[in-house]
Amino acid sequence: MRKIIILSFLFFISSFIQAQTKEVWFPNGLNIRPFIANILEPRAGVSYLINQDKLRLDIGTSSDIYKIISKNHILSFGADIFTYTRLRSENNFRFPVETIDYFFGLNCGYKIFNGSKQYGFRFRFSHISAHLVDGRFDKTSGEWRDSLQPFVYSREFFEMLPFYQINSLRFYAGMTYLFHVIPNSIGREIYQGGFDYYMISFLSKNISPFIADDFKLTKIDKYSGNNIFMAGIKFGKYNGKGFSLIYSYISGKSIQGELFNLNESYSSIGFNVDL
Repeated sequence: MRKIIILSFLFFISSFIQAQTKEVWFPNGLNIRPFIANILEPRAGVSYLINQDKLRLDIGTSSDIYKIISKNHILSFGADIFTYTRLRSENNFRFPVETIDYFFGLNCGYKIFNGSKQYGFRFRFSHISAHLVDGRFDKTSGEWRDSLQPFVYSREFFEMLPFYQINSLRFYAGMTYLFHVIPNSIGREIYQGGFDYYMISFLSKNISPFIADDFKLTKIDKYSGNNIFMAGIKFGKYNGKGFSLIYSYISGKSIQGELFNLNESYSSIGFNVDL
């Protein structure tokens, strides 16, 4: 599977470059916008987990480094780096950090556009590692909370997500192949699909309500589904920089690597600064 993905990708890139017409280094904006409800996207914001006394802090960015433009095609190469962290809410405005996940990698985006329609794919080669942090350790008892012990969580993977967009409605579906993963009870293939939709004409071009959903089929001993639903309002152009107020509902296995085998179901409210 890994060889097929790599060879197909390299053949496509070589064919496209032969027809290039324009090159841009460090362009503004992203060729492929982050998929809103997908947890593995760069964000800069905070969410409060309702009835959980916990917060999630997202810090990260994504940038296109090199772009090739040919007629109605765009091919881009870039990098992603971000973290998503779980904190516990306590009195006196204290938020001990319990667990943190690190993501970094390279990406390639390809897009064909024709009027109000766009389609293409995003390919990523990435790494994730997760760690329990001292906020999860109970200094009084000298033990880790809930009897959870730190362990090595790491995975390196290829991800391919084709998409189709008409106006501000976008659908996507694809898969991730983990060519290295610890612990080994995690399956090597993840199947994924979802959509996001901005209602850009509802109020104005700079105030856009949106909804989004992302579903993953993952294997931890056996296959199970993980779903994330989001709804909110973005201030600013829907496909550019801005500020978003977000409600989300997450169900399935935990999104935090150190809690990967725990089932969770909760709602959250928060905000995100779209960089």
